[in-house]
Amino acid sequence: MRVHICAVGRLRGGPEQDLVDDYLTRFDRTGRALGLGSGGVTEVEDRKGGGMASEAELLRRAIPKGATHWVLDERGQMLSSPEFADRLAAARDAGQGDLAICIGGADGLARDLRDEAALAISFGRMVWPHMLARAMLAEQLYRAAAILAGGPYHRA
Repeated sequence: MRVHICAVGRLRGGPEQDLVDDYLTRFDRTGRALGLGSGGVTEVEDRKGGGMASEAELLRRAIPKGATHWVLDERGQMLSSPEFADRLAAARDAGQGDLAICIGGADGLARDLRDEAALAISFGRMVWPHMLARAMLAEQLYRAAAILAGGPYHRA
């Protein structure tokens, strides 16, 4: 199963981009034997200023055909890392070829896109900048693969 991060906004080079790249490389390496791998990051940008509805449409177009999609949203479920790993494994085991995880822009995600998602995940009650949310998501993907592989990275 390929995991795609679909995000509003552009990450320019810097420490956040380095973290995302590093963790997605680790995820791909660790997850490959488990039937998991990185489908990469797709960035979308609403240049016309259409707001959340316009961003939602751009995100929908970024989601691969036939993919299940999850969203990061402050109103979502707070999962432990092992619970996140279990959800990822369940999607893979259900025969899902592609999973897209969407991250909204400064105003969040349009309600209809959130409602269409198979899962809404929260990284806590605080709101995080999209560049940090991406890095945190990439790290959790790697952590999930390490948990599923029985590796020592996760020490809970």
